[in-house]
Amino acid sequence: MSLARQALRHPWTVLVIVTAICLGAWLGLQRMSRDIFPPLGVPAIYVAQPYGGMDPLQMEGFLTYRYEYHFLYIANIEHVESKSIQGASIMKLQFHPGTDMSQAMSETVAQVNRARAFMPPGTVAPFIMRFDAGSVAVGHLVFSTDDPNITLNQMQDQALNKVRPAFATLPGVSAPPPFGGSSRGVVVNVNPDRMRAYGLSPDEIVSAIAKGNPISPSGNINLDGLYPIVPTNAIVTDVKELESIPLKHGPQGAVFIRDVATVSDSADVTTSYALANGKRTVYLPVTKRAEASTLAVVKTVRAAVPEFQKLLPPGVKVSFEFDQTPVVQRSIDSLVHEGGS
Repeated sequence: MSLARQALRHPWTVLVIVTAICLGAWLGLQRMSRDIFPPLGVPAIYVAQPYGGMDPLQMEGFLTYRYEYHFLYIANIEHVESKSIQGASIMKLQFHPGTDMSQAMSETVAQVNRARAFMPPGTVAPFIMRFDAGSVAVGHLVFSTDDPNITLNQMQDQALNKVRPAFATLPGVSAPPPFGGSSRGVVVNVNPDRMRAYGLSPDEIVSAIAKGNPISPSGNINLDGLYPIVPTNAIVTDVKELESIPLKHGPQGAVFIRDVATVSDSADVTTSYALANGKRTVYLPVTKRAEASTLAVVKTVRAAVPEFQKLLPPGVKVSFEFDQTPVVQRSIDSLVHEGGS
């Protein structure tokens, strides 16, 4: 019996089926992730190990080799790729298809912790992450100011400590650090000639500052049945107080930090530059997660920009720039057009 005859005999049934198909298609379009790159699920884990000051040969011999040796204990690993450059080592762990990546991540973290026992003193913890082609930047939160008294480093500090924590709570986004400025820090500028004149070395100055500004818990004291917290003055409250730390004692008296160096509340050496409309600026990349939709993430971030603005001091503005949604929207429109034709 033909479908046309069945449709004529049961029109309400056909109407319900068509309505159900249309409703299902509409719900599917609403819930489907709309993006250019699909979540590929590549079975790979990246380990990035920084160590400032080491040359590529030292990174290879003292750090990368130790990691590669322990990574071979991980189950279902196919191969390990590594690249050592000055001050950093990047390692890629490629796994066989079908590997449980949650288990692989757990084993990778365990082997990283095991390998760190053989690392040189001062080695910081590495970055361990999964990477997917769908995890791309869909825009930038750009910080700008017309106030000449506000520096790039101050905007960097505001973006890092005020906006980034609020930004990281948005669904579907990851929160990389801001770029364009330098992080706030206490900078000790040592005069090499004066240091040599007093017979000091850089290690002695670093050791003296560490001993003169120790982090020590205060504890409590028994005071007439009460146990109040007793604060200590071991940590300086003004960075200029570090200049009063003694370095050595000699026949002519004590040598202090101020005799060989100056201490300032400043920032690290600038290593990155960002330009927006021809001016130096600071920006926070809006990076979406692989499973998130570009259109949904951008919509959420745009709606949150006024909340970010409230966190910033007067004179600093934040805006969403370099929006990537038009590219995605044009791709969707082209797909609909081709499907309809």
